[in-house]
Amino acid sequence: MSENTQNPDPTTSAEKDPEDWVTGDEPMTGPQRSYLQTLAREAGRDLPEDLDKARASELIDELQQETGRGNS
Repeated sequence: MSENTQNPDPTTSAEKDPEDWVTGDEPMTGPQRSYLQTLAREAGRDLPEDLDKARASELIDELQQETGRGNS
């Protein structure tokens, strides 16, 4: 007997684009700020103070790529 299990397509994601978040225009969260401060320091970049949740998430992705922290 074989089960009908499929691996999810790695090119698709259940995550929404930050631009589509209902709460994306709210101020970034404390954990986002803390992680961004760490990433920005490692990348030698300044962190803008007025980021909303959506832009903070995008910047996290960008800085993870830049610092190599996003690779597992």
